[in-house]
Amino acid sequence: KQSKFPPWVISYMMIHKQETARFAAVLSLISVKVGAAFAKMLFPILGAETVALVRLGLSAVFLWIVFQPWKTFRQNSMEWKDLFCYGVILSLMNLLIYKAFSYMSVGIAISIEVLGPLTVAIFMSRNKSDFVWGGLSLIGLILFPLGKVDNNFSYIGMLYALGAAICWGLYIIYGTKVAKGGSNTVAIGMMIATLCIVPFGISNVGQAFSTYEVFGLCIVVSLLSSCIPFLLDIFAMKRLSPKIFGVLLSASPIISALAGWFILGENLNLYQITGVSIIMASCAGFFYCSYQNTGVAQTCVD
Repeated sequence: KQSKFPPWVISYMMIHKQETARFAAVLSLISVKVGAAFAKMLFPILGAETVALVRLGLSAVFLWIVFQPWKTFRQNSMEWKDLFCYGVILSLMNLLIYKAFSYMSVGIAISIEVLGPLTVAIFMSRNKSDFVWGGLSLIGLILFPLGKVDNNFSYIGMLYALGAAICWGLYIIYGTKVAKGGSNTVAIGMMIATLCIVPFGISNVGQAFSTYEVFGLCIVVSLLSSCIPFLLDIFAMKRLSPKIFGVLLSASPIISALAGWFILGENLNLYQITGVSIIMASCAGFFYCSYQNTGVAQTCVD
């Protein structure tokens, strides 16, 4: 069927949609990192475990209201074993990265965590030269303890962040297995994650309702960290190539560092800034160079 629009109009509309999708993807990334910084503001009141529980719980409620996943419970295509693993890993990923925030700056913790999807992507790649990007990221990791670290770095926090990185890698693997369920899968997985984290964060959950300010900040964290990015990603993923998402993922460390500096006053020394930049460059280089030959980028960004 022939279009009623001239070619130049169609071309303009496609470019406009691409630009809008890029803006949505960037906004999603910023929203997640700003949400992480706001979440850390709640730690002295609620603790990392309770903040993780409140974030996941409020996000699960939002997703269940929007997508009504109970309508898919009886579908035979639902892989409950993989879905349960997906939810457990999601809970651990959030809990561990929040614990890492307790011991180190948000920018460094996210820089370490992003090594998880990068490692999965490298091992799934058919190109052995891609291991060079992994080696480059390790150089960045080595730089974090150097110089005057103040409260920006601790080896305990590093272990938590590495645990979160492992969970992010597993999250990608199980996420691809349950992806056919679409938005409903994410909603159910979010509820499973919430139930899994209840034993760790339930003791302080009453403090989330202690004042309007605290509860309001909890809602802001949930919206910025999960709800808004999820809706933006649904829009953007339909219009952007996986390579673009991979390059955007590589910007996570620097955006996290900027959010931590602007909102929390977290300053990094020169070694740490260099480490963040190296990890960012290794992620960008891998996703940009490898996508043409493999489908790895699609898996790791989804």
